[in-house]
Amino acid sequence: MRWIQNIGGTRFALFPTPPYADIESRPETVFIAAPPGSIGPGPSDGRLYVINPIGKRRPYGVNPGPLGTPHLDLPPWRGAMLRPVQPDADGHFDHLPPGTPEFEEAHVFGSIRFALQVWEGYFGRAIEWHFARDFDRLEVVMLPSFDNAHAGWGFMEVGAYHFADGTAAPFGLNYDVISHETGHLIIYSTIGVPSTATERGEYFGFQESAADTAAMISGLHFRSLVARLLEDTRGNLYTYNELDRFAELSATEQIRVASNSARMSEFAVGWSDEHELSQPLTGAVFDILVDVFQENLVERGIIGRAVADLSDEVRGRPEYSAAIQQAFDAVYPECREDIHAALIDARDYLGLALAETWKNLSADFFGYDEVADLLLAADRALSGGRYRDEIAESFAWREIGSIGAGPRIAAPDKASHAFSARTITPAIGRRLPKMTYHERVLLSQGA
Repeated sequence: MRWIQNIGGTRFALFPTPPYADIESRPETVFIAAPPGSIGPGPSDGRLYVINPIGKRRPYGVNPGPLGTPHLDLPPWRGAMLRPVQPDADGHFDHLPPGTPEFEEAHVFGSIRFALQVWEGYFGRAIEWHFARDFDRLEVVMLPSFDNAHAGWGFMEVGAYHFADGTAAPFGLNYDVISHETGHLIIYSTIGVPSTATERGEYFGFQESAADTAAMISGLHFRSLVARLLEDTRGNLYTYNELDRFAELSATEQIRVASNSARMSEFAVGWSDEHELSQPLTGAVFDILVDVFQENLVERGIIGRAVADLSDEVRGRPEYSAAIQQAFDAVYPECREDIHAALIDARDYLGLALAETWKNLSADFFGYDEVADLLLAADRALSGGRYRDEIAESFAWREIGSIGAGPRIAAPDKASHAFSARTITPAIGRRLPKMTYHERVLLSQGA
């Protein structure tokens, strides 16, 4: 797959890491596979459109009416909107100055399309929206007062992280967050949602893990991110780095990390948060990426087998980290290009393997062990089983396949994504109480 930016198309400027988390971050020009002029104001195209609504007080979902009766609120937004962002005279969107609302709106659109483009390449086909029976396009809503970002039936709403001091980190400038939400939509389209009778807790952990993984793999398609990652780490990806930090909020804060030490035994009694439950699976996938990368380095003669084996032990023996870093520091100056190529090969291998795995999963009676089995099958098909040991060991260390998650032990709170507007469909509206005529009139008037 290599670098999808080389395909030509319509230009967008995207931040690989958000500017509020890294003062050195600069937008990178990427190409969306659409002829210049085919993406219209908004931006908008046949798959999605961005709006900046005036007077939208609540995110989509089940909301109280003017007199308190709950009602289902889904796209399209029918109220007033700010003027849509315009392309330049040649049909591109990389002319907008960072720091403006127009740039952020184009950044959101470009991030969704870029992430889709990456994963459609790995899937080998277009990824249709799971809500296509009701909506032709995804409505993307800029909602800066919303302390979250979420995607659901026909919509993605993009807010901000609000700090205690009153400042905010807009999620519209955070590629990880936007590509994570796009990842949820990809998974809904690919494996669907279980029924109440067939749902298992690990499905919800998988949703978060797969969305994080989708963001991580697509983020590795930014040339500047890969270059900086390797310069900072010298190829030692088990150090603290940009790749494993999801939804960065500042130089030292992020929502979670991929390189973690979580195991399934921590959730055997039960779990209360799907983001935490996702960590063993995300950690296993991250470990596989690094293991494949290091196997590529060994095969190229860049590092020795002893260094790769030592890296596998660093989680339990942190005293090894200095020696491992010295080994990478020693070879990096002379082997930059080969190390770079080894990482891109690992990225594309894992992207293809995950796409094949996700295609064959079912939402019903879901378990993490199914991911392990299908990923091993994908490895046999793609590489003849070349990475079998690395995959099996990564899942075994996380206790996936030997220990399952217990029941949910706390009711979902407002931080929950799986039990929220994300999973609401129009059918829910038919089960809600009916508003009076008076309340419907007040609602139509924006009360």
